[in-house]
Amino acid sequence: MRGSDADVHAHGPDDLCEAAARIYAEALSMGRVDRGAMQEAPCLLESALLRPDPQDPAWLVPVPSQQAMAGLLRATYESVTEGHRRMGTALEALSRYAELDTGRGTGVGTVRVLEGKERIRRAVEATTNACTREIRTIQPGGIRSELDLTQSVRLMADFERRGIRMRSLYTHVARHGLGLYEYLDMTRDVVEARTLDEVPERLMAFDRAVAYVPANADRTMALEIRIPALVAYLETVFDRLWRLATPMSDRLPEADEHGITHRGRAIAALLAEGHTDAVVAERLGINVRTCRAHIARLAETLGAGSRTQLGVRIAQAGLAGSVPDASVL
Repeated sequence: MRGSDADVHAHGPDDLCEAAARIYAEALSMGRVDRGAMQEAPCLLESALLRPDPQDPAWLVPVPSQQAMAGLLRATYESVTEGHRRMGTALEALSRYAELDTGRGTGVGTVRVLEGKERIRRAVEATTNACTREIRTIQPGGIRSELDLTQSVRLMADFERRGIRMRSLYTHVARHGLGLYEYLDMTRDVVEARTLDEVPERLMAFDRAVAYVPANADRTMALEIRIPALVAYLETVFDRLWRLATPMSDRLPEADEHGITHRGRAIAALLAEGHTDAVVAERLGINVRTCRAHIARLAETLGAGSRTQLGVRIAQAGLAGSVPDASVL
């Protein structure tokens, strides 16, 4: 019986069992739950969705859903980043011994290194023309240009004729470009978009068969991946991020009772991890000046007079995304 219970509760916060989902919903609704409820759903503590009530240790209070989502997203982002790093290291080592090509007709998937933006463009165009079902894309950075969106509208008309559907992930910053809403309205039968605080590097995946990812920082090199296991891994990562993302048709959460916005909470969590202003800006798809303006407003809201004090205030406000040690609960 113990083994059976362990199997039921062996999950993360993104896939709660029935008992955990019910108790967590009750805690969010009531503000707290009796510690005895954990006998039915110990996974809530292991997933760090409940923590001790500092006023009464006999009770547990819920971690706000937005904070829990941010923590889950950061863990997924770090996993993807590490996967990309290891992939690049492996390819660099293997390229010393063999030239990588497309491997068409061999029955064995391979990876090809594409150097030069024009060569990358031609390869992606050829794969796009051969696509028959679905495209997944991750679009990091900020607001898309009007020219880029106009060119995409023409391409989406071709996709509609061919019965191709596309799902795209953007950062929340992309919502500030009115052109994106017009683009999505014009292509609503083909394109569906969602947004997150931050997304991994650029990805294009076609028909569960081919994927493209950058191979260097300035995107002048790319990897054309035709290894089924790697393509499946990248698409699984995309699908998990997609479930966490907010549809473009939904509004982002308003400022909380302390006046801290959704963007402010995302910045606070990244600052608490020790990132510089430049890294925070890059991960959220904004420029450094805008990022520093948000940090200044966050410091003012939290009453912090210095960066050191801001770090303390972030932790005190529960914005750091830290989780309690389950062993002391």
